[in-house]
Amino acid sequence: MRLRGKRALITGGGTGIGRETAELFAREGAAVMVSGRRRAELSETVRRVTAAGGRAAFVQGDVSSPVDAERMVAGTLATLGGIDILVNNAGIIVRNASVTSVALEDWERMLQIDLTGVFLVSRFALLEMMKAGRGGAIVHVSSVAGIVGDPKLAPYNATKGGVNLLTKNMALDYAPHGIRVNAVCPGRVWTPMPLSRLKPEDDPTEVLARWGKNIPLGRVGMPEDIARAILFLASDEASWITGAWLVVDGGATACHPPIG
Repeated sequence: MRLRGKRALITGGGTGIGRETAELFAREGAAVMVSGRRRAELSETVRRVTAAGGRAAFVQGDVSSPVDAERMVAGTLATLGGIDILVNNAGIIVRNASVTSVALEDWERMLQIDLTGVFLVSRFALLEMMKAGRGGAIVHVSSVAGIVGDPKLAPYNATKGGVNLLTKNMALDYAPHGIRVNAVCPGRVWTPMPLSRLKPEDDPTEVLARWGKNIPLGRVGMPEDIARAILFLASDEASWITGAWLVVDGGATACHPPIG
């Protein structure tokens, strides 16, 4: 029960890493608020948490909207009575996008969600954490794409690189308030995002095995691998860690050149 008595807001909590993190946090004693754009998926996360005996609720919204971002934090305060942990997990990806090929609207949308969304929700959460005076923990779900470059991923590399440096900035600015800020940098993880890119003729089992062969530890990451890393950084076990990037990629970026 490493999060007993804590109140957590998890953005992008309807599927994948966000849902897994919500379920794990609840098992560790936290009350959880999940946010996202799709009501049905958020409802399912809440159903799973409550069915297992946890406490959860959801607030629908888009992290790129200042109004929605403020409402996510306000909803957490109203429903859970405070906010001790923020997990900025919401994000999208546009592939096959170089600087000269990416559509301007795709570039702007990725910046809005993957970087400005982190800024906005953090801003409102930080204001409440400082007001409460109890400290807190913020974990950004970034990516190894913020550390190394990838072909045809210009906007994703740019936004995740921004998240990683924002992590260090926030760690410095809010350490005097007892608020820790860290980032988890996943490698290739088997979530609805890569699944959605498979062709109808693709065999998911074969794709999973093929991708795993390119990773030193021999397998693709699963949402629970990332959720456990988030839990560690959010818990008091990481009480002397701030401004860090925790790479969780099966060893892919340990190689030179990194394995994509």
